[in-house]
Amino acid sequence: MKVTTPGTEGAQRGSVFHRLYTGTGAFDIVGKRSRWYISLGLLVLVCIGAMGFKGFNLGIDFEGGTKIQMPAVGVQGPIQADQVQAAFQDALGHPAETVQIAGAGSNQSIQIRSSSLTTEQVAAVKQSLFNELQPLNAQGAPSEQVISDSAVSGTWGGEITQQALIALGVFLVLVTIFLAFYFEKWMAVAALIALLHDVVVTAGIYSLVGFEVTPSTVIGLLTILGFSLYDTVVVFDKVKENTRGLLGLTRRTYGEAANLAVNQTLMRSINTSVIALLPVIGLLVVGAGLLGVGVLQDLALVQMVGMIAGVVSSIFLATPLLVDFKMREPKFREHAAKVQQRRERAALKAAGEDVPVEPKRAAEPNRAVAAGSGSRGGRPGPGGKAGRPSGKRRR
Repeated sequence: MKVTTPGTEGAQRGSVFHRLYTGTGAFDIVGKRSRWYISLGLLVLVCIGAMGFKGFNLGIDFEGGTKIQMPAVGVQGPIQADQVQAAFQDALGHPAETVQIAGAGSNQSIQIRSSSLTTEQVAAVKQSLFNELQPLNAQGAPSEQVISDSAVSGTWGGEITQQALIALGVFLVLVTIFLAFYFEKWMAVAALIALLHDVVVTAGIYSLVGFEVTPSTVIGLLTILGFSLYDTVVVFDKVKENTRGLLGLTRRTYGEAANLAVNQTLMRSINTSVIALLPVIGLLVVGAGLLGVGVLQDLALVQMVGMIAGVVSSIFLATPLLVDFKMREPKFREHAAKVQQRRERAALKAAGEDVPVEPKRAAEPNRAVAAGSGSRGGRPGPGGKAGRPSGKRRR
């Protein structure tokens, strides 16, 4: 069913940017909610499948292991990641799990992460790295002392995950209470479903890309929850404003008023998301691409995906779900029927056809009787008709 706001026929003929800027309800978002449900549902299924079959590339902080670090400059010039992998494999017979170049300029370093290694294995790797790459110290001389190692326990990553889950649970409880008091129960339910969609999509895309999951990833996942909720609250606040006193009017249905609210906040949502994404893209491109800082890469990807998912869900999922929930209530279905009857009568009148007379309310005859009984001589006469004199004049 198309729920384009009445009075926007002329606005629909304008350009897309004009319709975005004016926000007159020309985009039928709520009316086409079935296609959004199908599209977002397929995306969620793909993300769940990726997490279930492919899983996550857990970092050393979650699984535990050994971390080796060395300068990125050797006797023969800058050291490449494939050279490090070759030296590591020559020492142990298998490559390292990850080799990353971090930093820039003279502070650039190479970080090697692998599963837990024994003391003898660590010594063999350090010796192989020094013999083949000859890393330089601060004085510009080759030195084996600049190759450092550290053992990382997976317990720390598990504690971070546990604390993150606790924080997520507390956040969802507080959000539910806030939305239920500030708005209403159906808005709270729709907002939580949209929030769950954002978390699943972000985690699923992270699994598909295969980036390493680090504590920065968990922190970034928690930060997007606030952004997603903020955009949904902005839209719902406009829906609340447009639907105030709606049942006493017959101009728009609830779905049309909600669709108008989405259109009115659409430009704001786009502007907010673009401005918020610019520094995140800067982190991803400059920090990860140019500087090679893996921590920035992990943080930027999860924030970028989460912000985009939050904007999409607030527009194409939260508000359509709210409309479906509200239309389950009889009073809103009856109101929609009244709006449709009014439009049909207006269309017949505009076409010059006979407009059917609305049936009188049941309370009107009772009102007439009550009015007649209160007038002078209002008691029924011999003919059974109220208010008619009996024919006898009192002397």
